[in-house]
Amino acid sequence: MRWRLILAMTGFTLLVLAVQNVPFAFYLTGVERERMVTTLERDAFVLAGRLEDLLEAGTASTDPAARDAVAQYSAASGARVVVVDGDGVAVVTSDADQSRVGASYASRPEFEASLGGRIATGERDSETLGLRLLYVAVPVFSGEGVVGAVRLSYPAQEVTDAAARQVWGLAAVAATTVVLAGLVAFVFATGVTRRLRLLQAATEQLARGRLSVRAEEGVGVPEVRSLAHSFNVMAERLTMLIDLQRSFASDASHQLRTPLTALRLRLETARELIDSDPDAAAERLAAADVELDRLGSLIEGLLTLSRAEASTAATGVHDVAEIARERVEQWLPLAQEAGILIRYEGPPNVPAVAVETAVEQIIDNYLDNALGASPAGSAIVVRVEAGDPVTVHVLDEGPGLTSAQRERAFDRFWRGSSDGEGTGLGLAIVAQLARASGGSARLDPRPGGGLDASVALPTAPR
Repeated sequence: MRWRLILAMTGFTLLVLAVQNVPFAFYLTGVERERMVTTLERDAFVLAGRLEDLLEAGTASTDPAARDAVAQYSAASGARVVVVDGDGVAVVTSDADQSRVGASYASRPEFEASLGGRIATGERDSETLGLRLLYVAVPVFSGEGVVGAVRLSYPAQEVTDAAARQVWGLAAVAATTVVLAGLVAFVFATGVTRRLRLLQAATEQLARGRLSVRAEEGVGVPEVRSLAHSFNVMAERLTMLIDLQRSFASDASHQLRTPLTALRLRLETARELIDSDPDAAAERLAAADVELDRLGSLIEGLLTLSRAEASTAATGVHDVAEIARERVEQWLPLAQEAGILIRYEGPPNVPAVAVETAVEQIIDNYLDNALGASPAGSAIVVRVEAGDPVTVHVLDEGPGLTSAQRERAFDRFWRGSSDGEGTGLGLAIVAQLARASGGSARLDPRPGGGLDASVALPTAPR
């Protein structure tokens, strides 16, 4: 994977450089040619200005000053110079033998154009020199008339070579960029693949059962850090689920052993008495029914707690006040049978965040415990308080719990009395549902006696 990343990044760099630099190279060639043409035009006009008086007087061919000016410019620039008079006859050239002086250039297109008052530029092949030349021909003005023309020609290969030097410089920069991109890609790919290999090793260890392994989250590129965080969240979740399964199996085996043993003893005793003492056998069978009911309640409580602890349900917004009023109405007939008053206090609507059915189960568990602890003639209040967080209170007038009892009340299988009633799972379910909803459950003493069982839930976002 590392080399694929390096090749991909280097290839992308090459593609970008090619798309950018190939057109730029052609542009540089064109710019260099235009620069040379502009330079030749400027020099040609400078020479034309120096030779204007001599051409107008007709003494350019005999005056040494004209030949010196042309020779000096040719030696300095490397360009070939031909100066013609108004008739197109050569009067001065940069050639050493001056054999072309007196020859007519009037038929040449560039001189025809320049003698007509126009600037002529272009390229042509020179049979004499065996080269392709870049030329510029400009008119020599005297007043409004043209008294001659100056043509400068320069080897076109020189222009090409100058452009090539710039292109090669550009290529060197591009090559350096590719090398640097390759080095950066190597460092980047090495870092990424190293972190991925470490993450792969952690995954393999987790798959082999080493649940304590975790990935390092604080290093690497953001994507790798995010992947490491997701892996750790998954590992934590997997560890929790496995621990819950082990805990459930341990709790179930421990708590089911006693009622199963009692059930077996009662059934064996009933079998022995069925013939000799049918009434006693019927009592044993009735006791076995009670154990079956207890066993069913215990199993249902364990399953409910297991589902609550392993819950991955998303939280949502629920009207806690409406749910509280509904639960009060549902429990009212049972409370009236026990001679207990139950009522709701709070605003009509209080939205809060919780998992599905969590508020209902929490209130039901609190009310069940409150009814079991409240004496006849007392009152139970279900109070909802808006705020941040939203708080639901179930207030009873029972004997309450000691500080030590309140600390252990949310533990599994803890019961406030030893009468054998209940499974000891109700408050554990309440605590887990509250945590799953992002809140917390509490038991506090009520001023004046009784217990204040409450749950705090996150306020719904506005």
